[in-house]
Amino acid sequence: MAKKPFASSADLAPKDEVFVELAEGVYTLTAEGDPNVGAIEAEDFLICFEARATPAAARRWLAQLREHTKKPIRYLVLSHYHAVRTLGASAFDAQEIVAHEMTRVLIAERGQQDWESEFGRMPRLFEKPEEIPGLTWPTLTFSDRMSIPLGGERGDLVLQHLGRGHTAGDIVAWLPQQRILFAGDLVESQAALYTGDAFHDEWATSTLDEIEDLGAEVLVGGRGKVARDRIEVEAAINQSRHFLNELRRTVGGVHAEGGTLKQAFELAHRTLVGRYGRWPIFEHCLPFDVKRYWDECDGKDWPEIWTAERDRVVWDALQ
Repeated sequence: MAKKPFASSADLAPKDEVFVELAEGVYTLTAEGDPNVGAIEAEDFLICFEARATPAAARRWLAQLREHTKKPIRYLVLSHYHAVRTLGASAFDAQEIVAHEMTRVLIAERGQQDWESEFGRMPRLFEKPEEIPGLTWPTLTFSDRMSIPLGGERGDLVLQHLGRGHTAGDIVAWLPQQRILFAGDLVESQAALYTGDAFHDEWATSTLDEIEDLGAEVLVGGRGKVARDRIEVEAAINQSRHFLNELRRTVGGVHAEGGTLKQAFELAHRTLVGRYGRWPIFEHCLPFDVKRYWDECDGKDWPEIWTAERDRVVWDALQ
């Protein structure tokens, strides 16, 4: 059998980007499993959600957004820290860059290593990487909840930390009046989950319970298509929970029986590939997902830093 290309290093074909207006003044851009982004209009300013991997990639999104609104960007909200979500921030010229307080901790601890890791894993997303001015740092952080009044009849945008999940610092952006949720990478809609920095047990239980309890009628996940009604929202949440639970069951079972990491990966792959194998980045993510949950089973609560070198070691060991 031919050796699999490393992570997404061979995924070099451009993706079709789709601009969607979800409600009046609420927008998203999806791209066949590439990271989704969004924007919300207030009465006299804009809030953007996620920054993309480079300023060049961000400018392409902003050019489409500017066909609909010319309002200045007051807030750029980062759902969590991964390089592909944050390093394009300079293109937004936002007054404030908002994130959870643990996201700032993660940037300080592993920002450069994560940048180098993700550049190696997903080179196509790093369009004109020479334009990245450096790490993106939040200017405004919070611990639990932050509300932004939108003015007029628009209601509020509520930023919330609902528990540890994809990372220690995930936040969602919730429009209770419109029932629209930007979930970041806590929920994916027909896209595989990346869990290499995750807290699987909390994510699969209490954190997803909190998301479900919001009662969203439209959900934009971190990747994949928009869930456009309650049935699709429920399916996206259930898919994410099922992926996590099957990963926990298979890897945890092999660990408890004294098996090896490679055995755990092979069982998880056999179990998940039938349902998720055709979805974006499944093959890319699974080795790193399995290694992280194996570490949790070993009692390592805090995720080990992924470096470009560690990526290759784990990938080669599990192929």
